[in-house]
Amino acid sequence: MATSKHAKYIVTECKAPDFNAEFVARYKTFAKRILWMDDNVVPGAFQMNCSWYLKPNSSHLGAGSHQHKEAEIIGFFSSDPDKPYDLGAEIEFWLEDEKFMITKSAMIFVPPNMSHCPLILHRVDRPVFHFSVVTGGVYKQEQFKAKVASK
Repeated sequence: MATSKHAKYIVTECKAPDFNAEFVARYKTFAKRILWMDDNVVPGAFQMNCSWYLKPNSSHLGAGSHQHKEAEIIGFFSSDPDKPYDLGAEIEFWLEDEKFMITKSAMIFVPPNMSHCPLILHRVDRPVFHFSVVTGGVYKQEQFKAKVASK
């Protein structure tokens, strides 16, 4: 059977970058990554990843305060179709020196070079669908020293 001309644009298996083993192990304690797409997976693609957040995590999720040269959109969605705006969770998220407590389904726009995170799951009553999209071809972050503590 001939290979499809456009099959390369459809991703059905997780092909995340090689994160360090400590990060991967910690991530698996509270989340399940579903899919990852970037220029390394599909040449020409921008970066997007999707996960289920399953349990609280009392410390930041691997990414301390950082920034990207490209814009980012971060999303959190309820898994209850009867209550699509009730997140069923409480997520602490920082934009520069301002703390937000997310309890409703939300999308967050992070302009280029804006420091953001940490992201802390304080409460997870049911799975939360999470995604992030960075308009660059691969996920690159530059560490940014936070001006405030997360607690």
